[in-house]
Order: sequence, then structure tokens, then C-alpha cells
Amino acid sequence: MTQRDFYLAAYDVAAPRRLRAALALVRGYATGGQKSVHEIFLTPSERHELLHAMALILDEEADRFFLLRLDPRSRTYALGVAAQPADPDYFYLG
Repeated sequence: MTQRDFYLAAYDVAAPRRLRAALALVRGYATGGQKSVHEIFLTPSERHELLHAMALILDEEADRFFLLRLDPRSRTYALGVAAQPADPDYFYLG
């Protein structure tokens, strides 16, 4: 099984049409999150696919996309009723 790294994906998109497209794209990879910040487990090839697809959606002058790889040695703290992020056994990208 391929090792996935844990990322936070965040975006700020100006136009509603591009915002909906960015949200749909990120949710295809996301395991959790809310509003415009999502928790994502990605292989290197999935990361490349996500960045390429997002570049086709966004306007470089008006929009922003941020993908932050989190250090796997760090402990994750969940507050309230939040669940610890977990890499599921499989992903359906469709």
C-alpha cells in the first residue's frame, strides 16, 4: 500500500463558479474539514494531480490555494467533538 502524507488544503476564491469547482475538487480528496480548509491524505502522484487540476480552475490574479504538508511526527490535537484524522483503507476518486 502506498504511503500517504497528511495535508491541510485551504483556498480563497473570488468568483462563485470557480469557488464551487475548487470545493468539488478538494472534497474529492478530503477526509475532513470545514468551509475552505480541508484535511487530505495524498500520495505524491495524487498531490501532483490535485495541484494541476486546481491550477486549471483558479485565476492567478484573484484566487489563492495553499497546500500544507503536516509533519508526520507531530501529534494531532482534536478539540470538542472533533475526530482524529485517519488515513482510510481506500479512497474513491470519481
